[in-house]
Amino acid sequence: MSDADFPLLRMKGVGKSFANGVHALDGLDLDVRAGEFLSLLGPSGCGKSTALRLIAGLGRQTTGGIAWRNGVMPQVGFVFQEPTLMPWADVAHNVYLPLRLSGVSEREAEPRIGAALEGVGLAQFAHAYPRELSGGMRMRVSIARALVTRPPLLLMDEPFAALDEITRFKLNDDLLALARGLKTTVVFVTHSVFESVYLSSRIAVFSGRPGRVVETIEVDGPSVRDAEFRLSPQFAESCRRASAALDRASGRVLA
Repeated sequence: MSDADFPLLRMKGVGKSFANGVHALDGLDLDVRAGEFLSLLGPSGCGKSTALRLIAGLGRQTTGGIAWRNGVMPQVGFVFQEPTLMPWADVAHNVYLPLRLSGVSEREAEPRIGAALEGVGLAQFAHAYPRELSGGMRMRVSIARALVTRPPLLLMDEPFAALDEITRFKLNDDLLALARGLKTTVVFVTHSVFESVYLSSRIAVFSGRPGRVVETIEVDGPSVRDAEFRLSPQFAESCRRASAALDRASGRVLA
């Protein structure tokens, strides 16, 4: 396989065990294709977040290997379950953080910060503090911070799980528009069948712990998703397939 044909990332036979005896992953095989929106779907505690952290380099696998196209890990943006904002800094300075750590001056960073906040609809809140924002707005800041460096790979660990459904739907739409505009590859952890189908071009279904991918689903849907897609037969059928795969992975059915 040539470098051009190799996926952006390949995980082969990856296992992860912790010192407390927990075996989070075992025999995980997963390819991440450049430009796709890939959801990792599975029950809570099945190792999805552990897999995401291994991709980000926030830990080392116990067994198996992780290979990058051309042998080089690209710049990665990471959005955690909680916004993890600095409470003493305003919105603009929270978004500035990864640029500051990269040695970019505040003056040079200003237009990039402004563009990132514009992208998440928070340009007018640049000088607000996290305590003054709603939960959905704080998550928007977190997404802007992850995207301000325009990373080719964005990793997201159940970022919308704690939000109400209306806010979640709006952020789903905004995320798809941002990823499409920046041509960013996204790996998104969720335990919501509906969210995984709405967002994804492909879904990797995880078994219970120790986690591994037991089924992958190509989502049949338009490249641009909207409320109409949520009401379509395509969406309903993809949700049915994903739900059945999740049941099989969880051992709730025999076949």
